[in-house]
Amino acid sequence: MDANIGLGLGIEQFNQQDFYACHDTLEAVWLEANPTEKNFYQGILQIAVAHYHLSNHNWQGAVILLGEGIRRLKAFRPAHQGIETENLLQTSAALLAELQTITPDHLPQWLRDVEPEKLAPRIHIQQK
Repeated sequence: MDANIGLGLGIEQFNQQDFYACHDTLEAVWLEANPTEKNFYQGILQIAVAHYHLSNHNWQGAVILLGEGIRRLKAFRPAHQGIETENLLQTSAALLAELQTITPDHLPQWLRDVEPEKLAPRIHIQQK
């Protein structure tokens, strides 16, 4: 898959909260990327999968993948390939910190009480 097309589609899927499709799209790009770019794609797709895990009440999967995605994306701040990575890192880190204050068995209640925008992250494109 062409990296630019795949990245654009993956970002669109992420922003529509179609996190499973985003993972599949970015994984196809990641498989063909050079070693440096692999971390960029994998960081975004891990954050997408973390949100997928949240939707399935999988606290552990969400926490682990948010942490891994954040770790991978830090090298690409504040922006990379037209993506504002700093914003994604900040919102993901805030979500991770909040999830780490609860136990897995409290996740369903937390999901009912949380502000909806925390569960609807967006990836922003740099303005030219």
